[in-house]
Amino acid sequence: MTGGTGALGGLVARHLVAEYGVRHLLLTGRRGPDAPGAAELVAELTGAGAHVTLVACDTADRDALARLLDTIPADHPLTAVVHTAGTLDDGVVRSLDRDRFDKVWRPKADGAHHLHELTEHLDLDAFVLFSSLAGQAGNAGQANYAAANTFLDALAQHRHAQGLPATSIAWGLWGETGEAGGTGLATRLDEAALARAGHGGLLPLAAADGLALLDAALATSRPLLVAARFDATALRARADEGTLAPRLRGLVRTTARRAAAPGPNKPADLLKGLDRPQQENLVRDLVRTTVAAVLGHPDTSRVEDDLAFKSAGFDSLTAGELRNRLCAATGLALPVTLAFDHPTPAVLAGYLLRRLEPAAAQPPVLAELDRLESALAALADDEELRRTVAARIETLLAACAAPAPETARDAEDDTSRIESATATDLFDLIDKEFGGLSG
Repeated sequence: MTGGTGALGGLVARHLVAEYGVRHLLLTGRRGPDAPGAAELVAELTGAGAHVTLVACDTADRDALARLLDTIPADHPLTAVVHTAGTLDDGVVRSLDRDRFDKVWRPKADGAHHLHELTEHLDLDAFVLFSSLAGQAGNAGQANYAAANTFLDALAQHRHAQGLPATSIAWGLWGETGEAGGTGLATRLDEAALARAGHGGLLPLAAADGLALLDAALATSRPLLVAARFDATALRARADEGTLAPRLRGLVRTTARRAAAPGPNKPADLLKGLDRPQQENLVRDLVRTTVAAVLGHPDTSRVEDDLAFKSAGFDSLTAGELRNRLCAATGLALPVTLAFDHPTPAVLAGYLLRRLEPAAAQPPVLAELDRLESALAALADDEELRRTVAARIETLLAACAAPAPETARDAEDDTSRIESATATDLFDLIDKEFGGLSG
């Protein structure tokens, strides 16, 4: 078992000994016996009748893993693999450089691949991969983690197609594992992050429920299963908003009325028919309720108008979510640096009001220019693209500056005036257009 000294690994090790009668366990972890709680775990498993070997091994190191597997005695051969190892390093996509990607990929994906290659010739009863729902449905800030877990899911399908045992379990959110000093992912999240997960429709799994789902997964022959606890009401709300991951849409039903409900796509619609004080209140409330939702607050009572977003707990991920929600709510194309350029709810509300107010009164073409301005502000550092855009804009400017073409109505009016004009009127018209006769 990889990740055997972690909170989740320890929980599963106890379950294998108590419920499956496993009597020989080889546990691995990056710190091995030096990991917190490792000695207590070994003592407990030994007391339950198991022979436990705990070794420090980086499963992403193929040679080290091969040497470890060679130490397994022939009289107690390897019969099952359980890969629970993994780590997180969340961040927006642009911040995930090679080092941050490798940090997550190596223990999860490389470790699984090495285990597959080094054991595929053995007659195993089980090859269990602890994957994540992030690989199936995505998760904000976890592109590296989603990729690594998708690899695990694909590896299980590959082994299954070869007739090899394989079970990849895409776990949702684990809560308390029930061990002293050990917790699941949910209890390592702060209150806001846990509330955001709940808003997204994901609830923590109790240890007993998670282990029951593990048993159910092992009882099937399917190579890939999702094991998670969902809040149907929250999923339905996300579906109505159009923000539910495609993979999860089959879990809920939305009425035709809800699915077809139009959103506030036009910025001008938001302030239409309101006087200035009403407009200010509406935009202020919109910002406050959106901030509260992003931070996981049940209402706006904890949102302070003049408190900087950074001080309130915002990071690059939550700032991006704030911007995306406000784009959807207002119909505006807002810059990705929105929360950093306008760092408090009060300042942000003022900015949105300035953007929305002209949209409610100005011609549509000017509103479109506002959208273009925001798009240009968020333009990537691509010189070739910027030159192409600049050339297009110059062409549009030239067309805009050219005299308006004569319309059919204008031509009809001119013809009518000429037909009814006197000789004096005609000479006056010629003098006006071409200048008087010289000499």
